[in-house]
Amino acid sequence: MDTSAPTDAEGYRLARRALLAFVVTFIAARTMVFLVMSQRIPNLYFFLRGTHVHHLNYGIFLLAAVAAYLLFARPAGRAAHIAAWAYGIAIGLTFDEFGMWLHLGGSYWQRASVDAVIVVAGLLGVIAFAPSLERLESHHRWALLALVVGIALFGFVLFDTGARIGTLVGPRLRELELSSSP
Repeated sequence: MDTSAPTDAEGYRLARRALLAFVVTFIAARTMVFLVMSQRIPNLYFFLRGTHVHHLNYGIFLLAAVAAYLLFARPAGRAAHIAAWAYGIAIGLTFDEFGMWLHLGGSYWQRASVDAVIVVAGLLGVIAFAPSLERLESHHRWALLALVVGIALFGFVLFDTGARIGTLVGPRLRELELSSSP
């Protein structure tokens, strides 16, 4: 087993895999929850003695397993790529229900979850696609500053738009959630 650190290119590839797995897992989780709640598919939730085990728990356990594997086995090559996929899936499951662990049992459709997913996806995107800071030249630093300002403005617009959409769609999603409770 190779214990050397991954190259920059390898690190970017791993981050891209984690980002893709994260985004796909978030979309799949949201789709599945909506389909179950709207009774378009059977209830696939896991219950333990009448308690619904939320998928953030699966994510937490998977995160713990991936962290232990990465720390103790220090995988390289294909094993590292599989670990990156598993990491992305784990944080997708966990952060999809961020609002529920932030507000301890609030509604699944909380805005905080979507905001957290956007922040995590943005951070993973920067890790996956940004060159190392040492390689930036002076004109790149200005471009980076412009990009940061642009992202901040985009975040503001996204937050404002999300709040407006939430007032339109939120009550219906909350009603759907309450009507599908066992």
